[in-house]
Amino acid sequence: LNLAEKGFQVAIANRETEWIGDVLNGAGSLAENLFPAETLDTFVASLRRPRNLLFMIPSGAPMDAMIGQTARLLQAGDTIIDGGNADFNDTRARGAALKGTGIHYVGMGVSGGADGARHGPSLMVGGSDHSWTQLSPMLRAIAARYKGDPCVARVGSDGAGHFVKTVHNGIEYADMQMIAEIY
Repeated sequence: LNLAEKGFQVAIANRETEWIGDVLNGAGSLAENLFPAETLDTFVASLRRPRNLLFMIPSGAPMDAMIGQTARLLQAGDTIIDGGNADFNDTRARGAALKGTGIHYVGMGVSGGADGARHGPSLMVGGSDHSWTQLSPMLRAIAARYKGDPCVARVGSDGAGHFVKTVHNGIEYADMQMIAEIY
């Protein structure tokens, strides 16, 4: 909905297709920028090239399965974006597995929870120069703002985005523990 609100046309899909109707019904006027797809093939085919596929799913086996299912449908220049809380070592391995296919892989740390996702997350992007050039207009549009500047940066290649998110989480959880101890 954040992307749709910023004027982007967004294809949406979900393994449990009954959720798609709920999203459309709750989107109000933003539904005009949402294009539902009942199958993964239809979803990928509906995207303009070069394609950007953002997955906000659990890391690990679910992401590996999604890469396996979508990579066969993609072409050189397309980008898979993993917005889950992945181990940066896994992100590096996934990127290496796609090397030579022409498909780009981005590990993107996303901070802000559900409210941030809807109204402006902080985004830590790890990926190729090509991917950053392709994604930055969208990511800058949807990111949280601090003094007018978007809270998004390409922090490096490879697993850098998920590494920075790991450090971010460590600091955040340490802060919460200190607050709890003080309280």
